[in-house]
Amino acid sequence: MKNSLKIIARIHSVFPTKFGIPRQSGLVKSLLSRIVFEPEFTNQEAIRGIENFSHLWLIWGFSANTGTAWSPTVRPPRLGGNKRLGVFATRSPFRPNPLGLSVVKIEKIEKNSIVVSGADLMDQTPVYDIKPYLPDIDSIPDATETYTTNLVEKRPLEVQADEPLLAKIEPELRGPLLEILALDPRPAYQHDAEKTYGFRFGRYEIKFKVENDRVLKVVEISD
Repeated sequence: MKNSLKIIARIHSVFPTKFGIPRQSGLVKSLLSRIVFEPEFTNQEAIRGIENFSHLWLIWGFSANTGTAWSPTVRPPRLGGNKRLGVFATRSPFRPNPLGLSVVKIEKIEKNSIVVSGADLMDQTPVYDIKPYLPDIDSIPDATETYTTNLVEKRPLEVQADEPLLAKIEPELRGPLLEILALDPRPAYQHDAEKTYGFRFGRYEIKFKVENDRVLKVVEISD
């Protein structure tokens, strides 16, 4: 009998949509999320010993891409969306099996859940497996790649947000929001200084503009 993947948990995060999510795990270390186990897997024995590790691997599903056909080649956003590469040479979500891999840091272990930092996952993302991160094995100092060799490293944007706007958001969320904005949430191929961009952050709608690819100005925060 063929085995099928089971959802063991779901992520609870401040991102109800894909826009604004950090492009990879670990970029926004102050951003907290919660792994909430499904009823079948709430047995505390299943995570016995997990406190011995600082970080975890999460194997999860690109749930927002359900029903989207895969392609043997894709246009990675980091290359400006203009160059095609083989899907297995990228981290594109449009894969034959839409699975993602992220490293997160354990912040707190609770009954039936684990609070983690640095996740790059949308709210309600299904988690299919959790494995401990082993620094002596999983970190390869002499690993190489030429994928980004010719890319100009983007510096963080200068974020400008008036205090009355930021005051609308809970204090513990202001730091993570500013970090996310500094990373430039826009698609890599969009650089329209006149366009107002927006994304959901928890219960808030964040709207902003970017001038000269240097300064991001928050123009509205509403709930």
